[in-house]
Amino acid sequence: MARPRKQTYTMEMYLGKMKDMDIRSDQDVQRLSGAWNKNMINELIVTVLTDNYIPPVILGEEKNSQIWIIDGLQRSSSLMLFRYGNYKITSSVEEPVIRYRTKAKDENGDVKIDGNGNVVWEDAEFNLKNKTYDRLPEELKKKFNEYQIETVIHEGYEMNQISRFVRRYNNHTAMNAAQKAFTYVDVFAREIRGILGNQFFINSTGYKEKEKRNGSLERVVLESVMCMFHLGNWKKQSKQLGAYLNENATIEEFKILDQNITRLENILTDDLYSIFTSKDTFIWMTLFHKFTNSGLEDSRFAEFLTAFKDGLNLAEVNGMTFYTIDENRSTKDKSVIMDKLDILETLMCDYLDIDKGDLEEVNVLDFVRENVDPDAAQEDVELYKDMLRDFALKVDGNSKLLDRQNQASLIAIIAYACNRDIQIDAWIVDYFNRNDSYIDNQMENFQYMKCDMEDFVKMSDVA
Repeated sequence: MARPRKQTYTMEMYLGKMKDMDIRSDQDVQRLSGAWNKNMINELIVTVLTDNYIPPVILGEEKNSQIWIIDGLQRSSSLMLFRYGNYKITSSVEEPVIRYRTKAKDENGDVKIDGNGNVVWEDAEFNLKNKTYDRLPEELKKKFNEYQIETVIHEGYEMNQISRFVRRYNNHTAMNAAQKAFTYVDVFAREIRGILGNQFFINSTGYKEKEKRNGSLERVVLESVMCMFHLGNWKKQSKQLGAYLNENATIEEFKILDQNITRLENILTDDLYSIFTSKDTFIWMTLFHKFTNSGLEDSRFAEFLTAFKDGLNLAEVNGMTFYTIDENRSTKDKSVIMDKLDILETLMCDYLDIDKGDLEEVNVLDFVRENVDPDAAQEDVELYKDMLRDFALKVDGNSKLLDRQNQASLIAIIAYACNRDIQIDAWIVDYFNRNDSYIDNQMENFQYMKCDMEDFVKMSDVA
């Protein structure tokens, strides 16, 4: 048989051929139209109106010239539904505002012409929410109708051969919810894939092989960062989870998770990996993140994990146990997550003799706002963190002063100096040379460093 030929139609011509049944969508073995949900239809229409790419539709042509849709039925039927079926774009459309160019009109509604006889054009916007094709401005109707639909046509085949093509082209698996959620976190996608390169995920016995391929582990990373740093804004749905982190997370948060995983790799024995399942890993990551504030050696956390695995998991806290709390509730409900964390924190603190208050981490942004600058933004804090990393290269990198538990006061003192245009390079080096510990209460420690810095500056001015 001849190689398939390529044919490009305008949208108006292509849909017209479907209406006239020159191109038919009801091939014998083809699945029925209507498989797409409204969100999928919304995004397809936005793709057309923004002149973005749609993959070619695959067609099969019989010897009698009848053409059948082989692959692209859902796209074709969705476009028909919008153009001729009065489909209304829903309010959930992701990017509803379409920008386009239109002819400027004067007060009488006539097209403006400049002094050279040229039409005056201007920018315009249109919100697609709850709109049908008939409610589009004429410019967007024209853009829709003139969109170029690419097709590939297999010519001269019998119906049974076309059926074989339908089977071949549709032999694939669509993205699941977790895989689709990953597409919404493109800002951090490379960091996430880097984290999944840790031996923790490669060799862990807690994950099924298919979970390492179907997007489950990507979701584990997203849930871990969300639970560790943004639990108050917990998102249950995968898409919302990815979109929220893309907008609100920071590289530093993913780096902290990566560092914590490396620390876990150094203490976990083979039998303990089974605790870290795709369902509960983010809970354990959050617990370990809290544990790092305790000041205890990481090996103590492994001791707790062993005790938990050997029977402590059956212990009740407020009448609940860790593995039974979600029997009749969704495992992704915020209330379930809070209860699970409370159970694990209580068991761990009792077993390791830790005060629960010692596990709480100071919110650096809130700390800076409270003690230095009420108008500080997260971008400012990220700048101060970068400055702290630069300062750390000039001092003893193993100094206890660089402990994460002391980050809030260190970043706040840098913010204080920046806001008052104080050069602190020399003071930082001098302070680290004179001190090897800090006050646990970060506000007190900040005040102590502020006084020390001001004294240093005064002495330098006198000198």
